[in-house]
Amino acid sequence: MSTRYYTASSLDGFIADPEATLAWLTSRAIDTDGPMGYTELIAGVGAVVMGSTTYEWVVEHEDGRWPYDIPSWVLTHRELPTVEGDVRFSAGPVAQVHAEMTEAAAGGDLWVVGGGDVAGQFADAGLLDEVWVSYAPVALGSGAPLLPRHLELHLLEVARNGDFACARWEVVR
Repeated sequence: MSTRYYTASSLDGFIADPEATLAWLTSRAIDTDGPMGYTELIAGVGAVVMGSTTYEWVVEHEDGRWPYDIPSWVLTHRELPTVEGDVRFSAGPVAQVHAEMTEAAAGGDLWVVGGGDVAGQFADAGLLDEVWVSYAPVALGSGAPLLPRHLELHLLEVARNGDFACARWEVVR
């Protein structure tokens, strides 16, 4: 079982532009079945976690349908709209959420969907094992940072997937 932050980023380290849009990302070619693609990741995932901004984006862009058929956690201190699916809202510490996710995942990996601060909270608690980033060929100049923390990493793998340069690191403890 591994806890992974899997995301896409601009070359200059942003996961969303200043308007919190992803048009710069979704207009790029990527093969979900290709190297370090979504299919490879999701096959082993037993539970996901994200912050409220990511949750709201997913709900909006999936027309209110929840795209995951696995237990999902949303870290928030706000009241958010609910969707049909196994979605659990939590304002508790990430260590508690991680323990709940680990139990629910039944041996599967845990996916930190985003944002960067959520991944940072897991890293701060010593609970993040890997960081997978697919870099898009664009610089945004500002926006939501990939990972707003100091974190030491060891490179495990690199690959090209469509327009993206992909890298996988393990977190150095």
